[in-house]
Amino acid sequence: MLNTKTILSSLLLFIPISIAGHFLEWESSTIFITSALAIIPLAAWMGTATEEIAVVLGENLGGLLNATFGNATELIIGIVALNAGLIDVVKASITGSIIGNLLLVMGLAMLLGGLRYKEQEFQPVVARLNASAMNLAVIAILVPTAVDVTSKGIDPETMQTLSSAVAVVLILVYVLTLLFSMKTHTYLYDVGVAESEILEGLAENNLAEDNPEHKVNLPLWIGVLVVCTLMVAVESELLVGTLEEATARLGISSLFTGVILVPIIGNAAEHATAVTVAMKNKMDLSVSVAVGSSLQIALFVAPVLVLAGFVLGKPMDLNFNPFELVAVMVAVLIANSISSDGKSNWLEGTLLLAAYVVLGLAFYFHPVIDGLV
Repeated sequence: MLNTKTILSSLLLFIPISIAGHFLEWESSTIFITSALAIIPLAAWMGTATEEIAVVLGENLGGLLNATFGNATELIIGIVALNAGLIDVVKASITGSIIGNLLLVMGLAMLLGGLRYKEQEFQPVVARLNASAMNLAVIAILVPTAVDVTSKGIDPETMQTLSSAVAVVLILVYVLTLLFSMKTHTYLYDVGVAESEILEGLAENNLAEDNPEHKVNLPLWIGVLVVCTLMVAVESELLVGTLEEATARLGISSLFTGVILVPIIGNAAEHATAVTVAMKNKMDLSVSVAVGSSLQIALFVAPVLVLAGFVLGKPMDLNFNPFELVAVMVAVLIANSISSDGKSNWLEGTLLLAAYVVLGLAFYFHPVIDGLV
């Protein structure tokens, strides 16, 4: 019988296929699709390796490692796309990751978990804290755009300086959220329980480890993490290198690709974990994965990409497409509204998924305008 591990392992076949396609100069859409499929299992094994190494490092260092590598795949794809000058796609992928985690992942988790259990519960205090942090993230990406819209043509250098300053503030907030959750207020997050559940879930989903005396082979998992990171970088180069031509051939816009396709590619394995644990009635963990990933994108990945653009000489600011901002605000609003009571059911999951489908359709039919994505 097929399980998650078997399916992900089979997708590893697309690594040599995509690389061969590059050297044999296959059609761009074929290389785009095969490299996208190759990234999915690599991201899964990066997550597994990170969790295994975290066991050895202990609670604090392990938590920090998880926080750092939680969205490493999206960060790598973002840096590669940024270096290729696809700044609009990078911005779209940031908003798409936030929307996808809050609506698609949490929606699927609540729907499938709610079909098995009438009502599921998670910590409302943590949900409210996460909601406040997401509101800050929305404000941070809204303000630079608002400054540009309400001024008479702010120059790019000033916008870049403003965006860099905001990025530094967001990274500081991200560090403080880690300090809050892992040091000063660990009791709110039930760190010990959550950590063991994460390890159990990943072991069941990715490694099928049932041995309670399982010992971590640290050199092996460090090697796996390094190799997978390098291969994600290689596949990201193939994905980004064929993106524009492939999307044109497939008849989809760069906006739709950045907002919908790229986040799904980078987050597929993490999405599967969130849904699987929800179906095991571990909604606390599922919501933590979905909302935590959104927060990490907004408070860490986006600011790092802004600063990376400055270093690479590919200036990227936080002046987003207004429609993308509307979509993020809608996603945060409905996600915060549904999660505020600390309870979920299948209908609430359906509402989140419906919102995602509506936004996805809007992005698909959204016309590409010069100067905008």
